[in-house]
Amino acid sequence: MVESGQTVGLGTGSTVHFTLVRLAERVAAEGLELRGLSTSVETETKARALGVPLVTLDEVERLDLTIDGADEVDGDFQMIKGGGGALLREKVVASISAREAIVVGRDKVVERLGLGSLLPVEVVPFALPSVARALRALGCEPILRLREPAVAFLTDNANHILDCRFADGIADPRALERELDAIPGVVESGLFIDLAHVLVIGSADGTCEVREKPGLEAPFTFP
Repeated sequence: MVESGQTVGLGTGSTVHFTLVRLAERVAAEGLELRGLSTSVETETKARALGVPLVTLDEVERLDLTIDGADEVDGDFQMIKGGGGALLREKVVASISAREAIVVGRDKVVERLGLGSLLPVEVVPFALPSVARALRALGCEPILRLREPAVAFLTDNANHILDCRFADGIADPRALERELDAIPGVVESGLFIDLAHVLVIGSADGTCEVREKPGLEAPFTFP
């Protein structure tokens, strides 16, 4: 998917690590010319160590492609992301991407979001108690993410994360995203609505299935 001359968003997590390694190999072996925009300090550190050229948001307005992972994705290409804590930066990068390619294992493809994964909600520390109450009113159980016992996890933006458990899953992800966005003190949620264009689904036997969202004007071509 990555072609020479592109500016590419680089997601966060264990899956994207292998993407970074492969891009670095292509830069060295093929002379691939690209610019990467990282979604976290972790990804930035790994990319620099591998020799992948990076830019910042000050330098780009639009990305040709972003490659990222997901905690869950449903049949409508809607996702839960943020297990690694980078949901805000990942959503910013996804929002300015012409294409978003999501790489997942087959177990991450689900019929209903929220049954197997908790939904991360990034919260300003001051507003943590009031946001937790508002989340409970929406029918979920919010759990403060910890870095270690009795020490709260902090995002790269110095915010907390409340991981939300929905007993029956999320029936209407689009409506829930709107409700979460309306809560004062919520910075961002891990619901990624209408942002994925391509799913790259890997299986345990090493095979890979590529699904493209219906209606793409210019589908990807593969060798």
